Amino acid sequence: MTDDPLARLLALRERPRRIVIGLLSGTSADGTDAALCEIAGFGENTGLVARSFVTTPFPRPLRERIYRISQADTSELTDLDVMLGESFADAAHAVAAAAGVRMADVDLIGSHGQTAVHHPRSAGRLGATLQIGEAAVIAERTGCPVISDFRVRDVAAGGEGAPLVPLVDHLLFRKPGRRRALQNIGGIANVTLVSDRLDDLVAFDNAPGNMPLDTVARSASAGSEAFDRDGHRAARGAIDAGLLTELHRHPYLAKPLPKSTGRETFGRDFVYPLLTRYEARKDDLLATLTRFSAEAIARSYRDMLPAMPDEVFVSGGGALNPILMRHLAELLAPVPVATSAALGVDPEAKEAIAFAVLANQTLFGAPGNIPAVTGAVGPRVLGKLSF
Repeated sequence: MTDDPLARLLALRERPRRIVIGLLSGTSADGTDAALCEIAGFGENTGLVARSFVTTPFPRPLRERIYRISQADTSELTDLDVMLGESFADAAHAVAAAAGVRMADVDLIGSHGQTAVHHPRSAGRLGATLQIGEAAVIAERTGCPVISDFRVRDVAAGGEGAPLVPLVDHLLFRKPGRRRALQNIGGIANVTLVSDRLDDLVAFDNAPGNMPLDTVARSASAGSEAFDRDGHRAARGAIDAGLLTELHRHPYLAKPLPKSTGRETFGRDFVYPLLTRYEARKDDLLATLTRFSAEAIARSYRDMLPAMPDEVFVSGGGALNPILMRHLAELLAPVPVATSAALGVDPEAKEAIAFAVLANQTLFGAPGNIPAVTGAVGPRVLGKLSF
């Protein structure tokens, strides 16, 4: 066995299966999702078994600092980078323990990090994205090689840097003769329409997801609730038809593809004015925003997909919100709507699994983006290596 770490890493390509951990903290910033997977092959021949999934919630003080990240100065951003690296390393240890796997037997970690800034070109910006959660800290605490910072190479190549999960949707979930919509509802909602050929794939961020709902739930509960569990607040609120009409005028919904969005569009500037207006009617605001997310998703299918899907599979925290799922089923009928559990994938684990697969792609020098989706000038190998 060579002592050259790069040679050892390249030797992983020869193994029939690799143990890879995927790490993610989404736009909702409620904690670190970690999935431990066994992966065989790469590209169109990727095979995957998800062995364990663990969500490690952020302590409330850290969560509150992440929520204020848009106001952070360089000192705060630097501290958060290291603190999140420590949290991600803890999550890697936790998911390995849950799977009964020694960290020494983990071959590779793929870490998305926590998005601090996302300025896509489709919003008329320079084209920049920043994910934090220092990979060197993760590598040091786990002893594993870490691939991180996936989005910036796509941005450098003229892309949005997002969404990246669509390639994984194609590799893992395509079914001959079927058009499947893989709808994720995390902090932001995004959809991938997969069919027989990668060239026919369509994907984009298509609605605000849980991020504004979580903000209202925290406000309504004076900070004791991180989200609207089971949609119970939305269920007892009344939908405001006037506000719903107003929300549909949001310019992002009509933007042409490719497009992506994030906290800069649907974070504080979007939801805080609504909180002020609905100070005494927060359950009504939650009911309306929940309906709006579902309507924006359904609208995007009709306006921007080349054809309606044959079936829809929902993942992310939104899949656990029965009110949101009921709205989607109603709006998309007769197209059947189920969670990704019907595909054998825990709805909360899907995006962490995706970054394990993208790390595996990088290991083999294979592209991790789809230029037609992100707008990049061509396919690119994504990520940076720490070991």
